[in-house]
Amino acid sequence: MNPLRLNTLLDLPYPLVLASQSPRRSALLKHIGFEFTTVVPDVDEDAVPTDGEPSAYVEHLALLKAQRGASMIDHDAIVIGSDTTVVLDGIVLNKPTDAADAHRMLRMLSGRTHTVHTGLALATRSAHPRHVCVSRATDVTFRELSDAEIAAYVATGSPLDKAGAYGIQDDFGAVFVSSVHGCYYTIVGLPLELLYTTLRSFVAQEHV
Repeated sequence: MNPLRLNTLLDLPYPLVLASQSPRRSALLKHIGFEFTTVVPDVDEDAVPTDGEPSAYVEHLALLKAQRGASMIDHDAIVIGSDTTVVLDGIVLNKPTDAADAHRMLRMLSGRTHTVHTGLALATRSAHPRHVCVSRATDVTFRELSDAEIAAYVATGSPLDKAGAYGIQDDFGAVFVSSVHGCYYTIVGLPLELLYTTLRSFVAQEHV
């Protein structure tokens, strides 16, 4: 069976570059049939204020990553930037600072419904640079978690590099989630349908 080549299907005018060090985002792009290279942008996420709208916050960070990624390459390209955060009662929960912070976040999320926001940005490195930013939000409900479950999960180290201190795709983190209302891939960190349709529109404008 011939693999689906989305770069060809979308008639991308330039190579695709993912500006991210996340293995999850790379795996998702490969999973649906994109060919791409990666760069790791050095963006100081802590320098961006979190007191505005969560959608604007993640879109801004996604754009910073995409534009920084574009500056790191020496050829024309479409660069993808993305950023994810978790919001509970208006409080932004980014990556925990240490194991104790991860435990604190998971205790906050236990038995509650929170919202995961993921921003996407596309930026071209070309003679006529363009960019676009979009985002998607998904509600996630956790069942009640015991302290033993939280401690066991934190001990794996997995929560330490994830917004909200959990990954729905993790072996054990997955069993914390009792319901999802919205796009699953938004929670993982790359809403694939939104990426595909945004990229399709972005490329169509490039060909005009």
